[in-house]
Amino acid sequence: MVKNTGRPGYLQIADDLRAKISGGSLAPGTPLPSTAQLAEQYDASLSVVKMAVGILRNEGLVIGQQGKGVFVREAGEVPAAGDLASEVNELRSTVRDLSERLARVEEQLATSTARRSGRSSR
Repeated sequence: MVKNTGRPGYLQIADDLRAKISGGSLAPGTPLPSTAQLAEQYDASLSVVKMAVGILRNEGLVIGQQGKGVFVREAGEVPAAGDLASEVNELRSTVRDLSERLARVEEQLATSTARRSGRSSR
C-alpha cells in the first residue's frame, strides 16, 4: 500500500518491487502481477503502477514481452533492441493516460471556477 509520506507513490511501488526482486521473492523469469493486480495491491492508479514498472524497466530489472507481460530479468541478460521500442510505447501510453487525466482535472477546475464566478456576480 502506498503511504502518505511525501514520497511519490510510483517511487514507493518501485522501491517495494525492487526489494522483492533483490530479496528473491520475485525470482528471475518470474512474471510481475498485472498492472491491474498491482494497482489493487498497492491501492494506486494504473498510471502510477505503470510509472513504477517503467522505472524498473529503465533500471534493467524487468523486461516486457508484448502480449505476455513483464518479467524479472535474468541476471546478466542483455536488453534486446526491441525492448527500447516497447519502453517507448509504454512511456507514450503513460503520457497519454496522464494527459487525459490532466484534461479532466482542468475541465473540472474550469467548471468549478465558472460556477463560483457566476455566483459572485449575482
